[in-house]
Amino acid sequence: MPSQNRFDAIALLKADHRKVEDLFAQFEAAKGAAKKQALVQNICIELSAHTVIEEEIFYPACRGKVEEGLLNEGYVEHDGSKVLVAELIASAPNEEFYDAKVKVLSEQIEHHVHEEEKRSEGIFSQARAAGIDMDELGERLMARKEAILAAGCRATEVADHRHRLLLRTRSERPRDSDPGTYDQEFAPVHHHLIVGNQLDENTLLSVERPAAALNLA
Repeated sequence: MPSQNRFDAIALLKADHRKVEDLFAQFEAAKGAAKKQALVQNICIELSAHTVIEEEIFYPACRGKVEEGLLNEGYVEHDGSKVLVAELIASAPNEEFYDAKVKVLSEQIEHHVHEEEKRSEGIFSQARAAGIDMDELGERLMARKEAILAAGCRATEVADHRHRLLLRTRSERPRDSDPGTYDQEFAPVHHHLIVGNQLDENTLLSVERPAAALNLA
């Protein structure tokens, strides 16, 4: 018997939307680099988890029951947000365009949410009308999300450690060294963690090694 504190699929996804909207609002009012970076870190983790459960579970369950064009647009919109998420994870609040990237990401997500939640015509409304078992689907979404978030917390800690190491190495690097060497080794790791949607144990272990030793295709 499902636990009483579980949501159906659409309620869970809408709750994700409200949480991310609140995080973006907190960022708008935030003062100080540390606060901003913490909020962006949370935004990126929440968006990454949400994207994975939609693409792995919810969207496939909607195929043949929801307008195909809307689902395809959803995937493409996810791809756009993944690029900004990866860039934000690998950057810091004092870097150029940081706030602008957060703003653009929030606008992209706002549009995406509108398309999913639009009454009668949106993905959620069409899925509900099609009679999909939202309780069973919600259980699957919740279980996957909990696993992703558990892995994502550790992944972000490792990525943050690598980024701080990168900054320190830049300051200590001899002037005649190649400025791109370290970046080429580690920058793809941040991209793989978020854009690859593979926050599993193997990925978490592989981040301990330079990206040149990984298969990131």
